[in-house]
Amino acid sequence: MKNIGVWVGLLLLLFAGIIFWQSLSLEYYGQYGPGPGLLPIWLSGLLGVLSIIYIFSSLKEKNNSVFDLLPKGKVLMKLLSILGSIFLFIIISPYSGFVIASMIVLLILLSPEYKWYSSLGISAAITMILFLGFKTVLNIPLPVNMWGW
Repeated sequence: MKNIGVWVGLLLLLFAGIIFWQSLSLEYYGQYGPGPGLLPIWLSGLLGVLSIIYIFSSLKEKNNSVFDLLPKGKVLMKLLSILGSIFLFIIISPYSGFVIASMIVLLILLSPEYKWYSSLGISAAITMILFLGFKTVLNIPLPVNMWGW
């Protein structure tokens, strides 16, 4: 079968089934109201129903192969730059800290669309807002460098 929609629907149905089966081990209704199993049971059931509907609608359409759905040209380059910048952030953030790593990544992502000084300003502002929000408001530790930022 070459119809990629059917395969995606089957994969989603399998995922929904696993989540549904795992959520049955959680308490559905507790002493004080809904338990931790209520939301995963309903959401995985809904995902299962929607994936079955998607499988049947994909069977009615023409066969789409994987290569027809993959991006090409400029869209592929943007996708690869996003994935590469995420990978770069994961690699350099433990050494350079959150601030420098996220400024570099945002500068890479914004530079094709904006002038360099606008990209630098936007990336610095977004990074500082995120850093202060996570560190002070939410009290979540972020990776820091030897200067503490």
